[in-house]
Amino acid sequence: MAFLQVNFFSGSLRRLTPFNALIPLDRFEMPGQVKISVQKPLKALYLLHGYSGNYMDWVCNSNIQELSLKHNIAVFMPSGENFFYLDDTDMGALYSEYIGKELVEFTRKMFPISEERDDTFIGGLSMGGYGAIRNGLKYSETFGRIIALSSALITYNIAGIPVDYKNDIADYNYYSRVFGDVNRLIGSDRDPEALAKGLKNENKPIPEIYMACGTEDFLLEENRKFHRFLAEEGIEHTYIESPGTHDWKFWNEYIEKGIEWATQ
Repeated sequence: MAFLQVNFFSGSLRRLTPFNALIPLDRFEMPGQVKISVQKPLKALYLLHGYSGNYMDWVCNSNIQELSLKHNIAVFMPSGENFFYLDDTDMGALYSEYIGKELVEFTRKMFPISEERDDTFIGGLSMGGYGAIRNGLKYSETFGRIIALSSALITYNIAGIPVDYKNDIADYNYYSRVFGDVNRLIGSDRDPEALAKGLKNENKPIPEIYMACGTEDFLLEENRKFHRFLAEEGIEHTYIESPGTHDWKFWNEYIEKGIEWATQ
């Protein structure tokens, strides 16, 4: 297992930025183990962290290295700061373009990974779950499957909020900075429902979606609502509820199940 930290200049972010990469090319095979044939090019998963996290979260808190090796899949873990993996044109920090286009193109040049849509996945937890769904749909020509855990589908909650709004996470100024005009959020390209409907109406391929959320998670209702929308629209997806809360115990269990689903 090759574990690398890469720093490169991102034109989308206008600065040097790091990401972690897991490339399962080198293997130490114990006597008696079944020999695994490593085939190139590798399938690739772009894995996003949650709010207040960074590119180290998955490496430090999960068993993603083991899963990369077990399923013979390259995994790339970038940082999205607290911008929900959306473009901030005022700052010139295009996180969506970085995740959905630039990082994919850069890693395809640097590593032996597939350029096929069916072999390219995006996933994440919480804020990263929203980022995976939104950018998986936004860049549907790039990503064939989406793994979304405990997704922060907060567009349902912040659309139309007043200027004095504040919750336990942030306030009106933050949400309007990240999501733009909150009075125009529903129906915009930051609204996952609008993106999915657009792809369906244009008869374009929609990435397959795997969603999981704990029954004690504070984001459960938001996930249920998006699941109901997908079901009503006849959009193929897998939705799972299971005992658990908004923590790494749940995410460790379901990132493995999500990767198994994606690599079938």
